Amino acid sequence: MRKAKYIYDPMTLAYHKVERTWLHKLRDTSLFFLASALLGIVFYLILENVLDSPKEKALKRELNEVLLTYEQLSDRVEELSLVMGDMERRDDEVYRVVFESEPISTEVRLASIGGAAERYEAIRGLSNAALLERTARKVDELTKRIAVQSESLDELAKIAGNKESLINALPAIRPVKMRQGVRFSSGFGYRIHPIFKVRKLHAGVDFTAKKGTPVYATADGKIISNDVYGGRGFGKHLTISHGFGYHTLYAHMDRVVKRQGQKVKRGDLIGYIGNTGRSTGPHLHYEVIRNGRRVNPINYFFNDLTPAEYDALVRAAAASNQSFD
Repeated sequence: MRKAKYIYDPMTLAYHKVERTWLHKLRDTSLFFLASALLGIVFYLILENVLDSPKEKALKRELNEVLLTYEQLSDRVEELSLVMGDMERRDDEVYRVVFESEPISTEVRLASIGGAAERYEAIRGLSNAALLERTARKVDELTKRIAVQSESLDELAKIAGNKESLINALPAIRPVKMRQGVRFSSGFGYRIHPIFKVRKLHAGVDFTAKKGTPVYATADGKIISNDVYGGRGFGKHLTISHGFGYHTLYAHMDRVVKRQGQKVKRGDLIGYIGNTGRSTGPHLHYEVIRNGRRVNPINYFFNDLTPAEYDALVRAAAASNQSFD
């Protein structure tokens, strides 16, 4: 039973019972329900905007994984683009020079793909549009470059069919077999000289190995006089003339098995690694000379290297280390 309420009347100095009409009850009930509704709305907004539901948490985790995957794919596309750039450079600076063919222009290699603009416009309406568009542009560019390079290789293959002798004269393999104990130790370019301790042009590449490791001719040719492209400090060395403007030099050998005037084929044994001349340890100093100018030999190591091996060789050759001669 609801308790009766009383109010004190100072005029009559007496308490009077408070009578509640149905209007009072309706008012109180309405206020109660209104307050409950407002409180419910506040709690709903808090749950909706501050706390995530299990489904929303799962979607956020999935989105983060997708974004991470996109970033990884973008990085991978960038790596492939660098490899493609190296292939294009070799195509222009080695293959097409060898076959006396005009290099492909940059405009042709990087020409846009038809319809790409419409695809980018559609992407811009999606979430994470910047990442998606950047990746799509890289993929389209790489696709175009691969197509152009494929056509270039087809063209060079036709040219090569009539130039077998030229191909055989190209120094296309490494002069030392990369087995246990053999290491590519110094690349082409400016290096710290091991004796003079100053930066000097290292006009070839070095392979370190134990004394007596076999050395092979890198292309067909003829042994010529050692003083044509040789120099003081090379110790026992050979220079091979391959024709078409190519010569190769093999220095610091312990022993040579081919003599001046002898003809050799690619892969023939010509000597053994040593430590003769101005050298700080057993190694082979190897040079490629094109039309009287020394060029980077690693640009010609394409007959006995996988893409992964060539990539590792490029990184090793880029290290600014000390040469052995």
